[in-house]
Amino acid sequence: MCDWMKTTCISVCLVAACSASLAVAEVKLPSVIGDNMVLQQSTQATIWGQAAAGEGVTVTFEGKKVSAKADDAGNWSVKLATPKAGGPYELTVAGAANTIVVHNVLVGEVWVCSGQSNMVWPLEADANAATALASANCPKIRLFQVPSNFADKPAGDLVARWQVCDPNTAAGFSAVAYYFGRDLHNLLGCPVGLIFSAVGGTKAEWWTSSQAFETDPNLKEPLEDYHKRAAAFSSEQAAYEKDQAAWKEAAQKAKAEGKEEPKSPRGPRSIHSLGSLFNGMIAPLTRYAIAGVIWYQGESDAEQWMLYRKVFPAMISDWRKHWGRKDLPFLYVQLPNYRQRSDRPGDADWARQRESQLMTLATPNTAMAITIDVGDPNTIHPTNKQPVGLRLSLAAQKLVYGRDVVYSGPIMDTIKFQAGQAVVTFKHAENGLVAKGDKLTGFAMAGENRRFQWADAVIKGSTVVVTCPKVTEPVSLRYGWASNPDCNLYNKDGIPASPFRSDDWPKGRPATEPAE
Repeated sequence: MCDWMKTTCISVCLVAACSASLAVAEVKLPSVIGDNMVLQQSTQATIWGQAAAGEGVTVTFEGKKVSAKADDAGNWSVKLATPKAGGPYELTVAGAANTIVVHNVLVGEVWVCSGQSNMVWPLEADANAATALASANCPKIRLFQVPSNFADKPAGDLVARWQVCDPNTAAGFSAVAYYFGRDLHNLLGCPVGLIFSAVGGTKAEWWTSSQAFETDPNLKEPLEDYHKRAAAFSSEQAAYEKDQAAWKEAAQKAKAEGKEEPKSPRGPRSIHSLGSLFNGMIAPLTRYAIAGVIWYQGESDAEQWMLYRKVFPAMISDWRKHWGRKDLPFLYVQLPNYRQRSDRPGDADWARQRESQLMTLATPNTAMAITIDVGDPNTIHPTNKQPVGLRLSLAAQKLVYGRDVVYSGPIMDTIKFQAGQAVVTFKHAENGLVAKGDKLTGFAMAGENRRFQWADAVIKGSTVVVTCPKVTEPVSLRYGWASNPDCNLYNKDGIPASPFRSDDWPKGRPATEPAE
C-alpha cells in the first residue's frame, strides 16, 4: 500500500473513532425526565441517565448544582433537593460533549396510576366525557402515558413523554386517573403529575417482580400455582401445534378436492411470565420520586381470590422496596357491582375477591375506594369513573395530605350475636349511618345449617341491628355478598359500606330455603 493510502486510511479510522467516542459520550436522560415533567415537591428527587464511563455530569436546577461521575457501565445519578410546589422551571444536564435543557418543568405532586382495563378506560369514553373534556384545559396537570410492554427482564427506559393536560391529551388518558388528579389539583392548588402505567386484562402476578416470588415465603403457593399453569400451557401448546400441522394437511387436501376447509384449531390462552409487566412498565419508573400509587385491578384475579390475598399485599410491598419507601401510599379500588342480580342469598367469586381487597387494608398506609354502587350489571367496564377518581382523591387527602375528611365508606368493625339478633358496629361511620331507600337491604343470616335467609336490618345510633324470623339462632351474617348485590348502607358522608361476612365458610353457594 502506498504512503498516501496509508495516511488516508489512518485519518479515516481516527475520525471514525472520534465520532464513535463522541456518540458514546453524549449525556442521555430517560424519557420520564423530559420537557413538561412534574418533579415531586420537597423531596430528594433522583435525576439519572447515561454518559461515557467516567464522564462528569452536572445537573443545575433553580441555581443549585449537583454533580456525579458515570460508572464503568456509563450510568450516573444525582439527588436533587426539590423546592415546594411551583414552576415552570428549567433543568439543565451538562456533560463533556453535550448539554440537555429540560423545559417547562413543574414541581408538585406525582402519582403513578396502574392496574387493568378499568384504569385504562379513557376519559373520552366516560359517562361524563363531554363536561369533563370541555374543562380539561389544565396546564398545571401533566400526563405521562406508558405504552404496554411485557418484558422478560427489567427495561431500562420507556417510549413515552410528558404532555400538558388539555382536551386533546386528556381524551385518551385514564378517566379514573384524570378525575383523581383534577380533584387533587383543585384542592391542593399545586401542579399534579400523573404517570399512567396500566394494561387491560392483566393479573397482579404480572405486576409483581420475579424477585419477590423468589424471595417472599408468602408467595410460595402462588409461585407453585404459576408453574402448574405454565406446565399446562406448554402441554396445550404442544398439542395445538400437532393439531395445527394436521389441520394444514387436511385443509390442503380439502382445497385440492374442492371441498370446504375444516375449521382451524384454537390455541391455548397465552400465559405471561411472572413480573413481565413490572419489568416492562414499572421498573423504569422506580427511581422517579412520587407521592404514591393509585390502583384499579382485580377482575382478572377474581377466580383466584384466595391466591390474591397473598399476591396483592406482596405486590404492594414489592413496589415499596423498589421505590425505596416502606410507607409508599397505596390507594386502590374495591371491585364494583357486576353481573345480573339474584333474588336469593348466594356466593360469588367477586364477593370473595372484594373480601380479599378488604383484607389488604391490614397492609400499613393503604386505603380502599369502595365502589359497590357505581358498577354496571351488563358490563365489566362501568362508564361512570368520576366517583371512583373522587373517592381515591378523598383517600389521598386523608392518608397523604392530612386533611380532615371522611375518606371511606363504613367498614364492619365488630359483630355480636345475642338474643337471636346481630349487632354490627362500623369504622368510618363517625357522622352516622343511612339507608339509601325505604329500608336497609343486602343483609342475610344463617344458623348452624348454613342456610342463608334475607334478614331485616335497622339502624340504631351508630350500629345496625339485624334479625331474621327464619333464623332464630344466627351464627353468620353477610352483607352485600354477591357479584351484584342489592345493598344500600352508607355513611352520612355519602360513601357506601363495603360488603362483608362474619363467617369463614368455604366457597360454595349456600343452600337456601325454597321461596314461599
